[in-house]
Amino acid sequence: MEIRLIATQIGDRLKYVTSVNEINRVGQSILKVRKENFTNDSITSVRAQEVYNWIMTLGKTSMTKEDRNQRLVKFCMELAPEEQKGSISEFLIANGCDYNAVNKDHLNEFHSRNYHPEIIKHSKKLFLQQNYFHSVFESAKAFNYSVKQKAQSDKDGQDLMMSVFSLNGVLKLNSGITETEKNVQDGVKFLSGGLMRAVRNPTAHEPALDWPINKQECLDFLSMISFLFHQLEKSIYYNG
Repeated sequence: MEIRLIATQIGDRLKYVTSVNEINRVGQSILKVRKENFTNDSITSVRAQEVYNWIMTLGKTSMTKEDRNQRLVKFCMELAPEEQKGSISEFLIANGCDYNAVNKDHLNEFHSRNYHPEIIKHSKKLFLQQNYFHSVFESAKAFNYSVKQKAQSDKDGQDLMMSVFSLNGVLKLNSGITETEKNVQDGVKFLSGGLMRAVRNPTAHEPALDWPINKQECLDFLSMISFLFHQLEKSIYYNG
């Protein structure tokens, strides 16, 4: 692990988005080491120097590699704003952190939902980075794109879903004869349209900080999108 490089770069990335008090609070509660001072003349920010001191102390303290990994990642993710979590986790991985091993509980939780392969493809990495906002957004976008392709439609978002999954639409889930079959078709239409209205439309126009999604909400949203992907797979294109 490139601990000195990590300490320098993480401090530089976080110096404008946190405070000295917050750095020390998180350091004490997560790193659980007795902080030492490591003078670095190239660091001019007090906050960047505090981050540097904590991480360098962690690197110096005797512990298992897994434990050091875990504490380092938790420290960085706790201090990082939502929009930086993804880039910081990629940086940590590139410099020797076994991020997936540290987050094996998150990985197990993700896979326990038995998601459709498209959810895994578009959202797994973002979920492990704790980037829940974009994890949901990317799967919603992927579903929208897949529906457009199968329906051969130029429409988009809620209008697309309400059109192609309607009783007169081109994507048929069943024969549409019985009342139950009609209700199933309508149900998928409204769920798909609701997804676009609730997730894709707001997230396309608002920053993540104004539309926060926590881990539980992320898992639930992804389960819904996974269900809709399976329904899309079962649908038959019919333009009669």
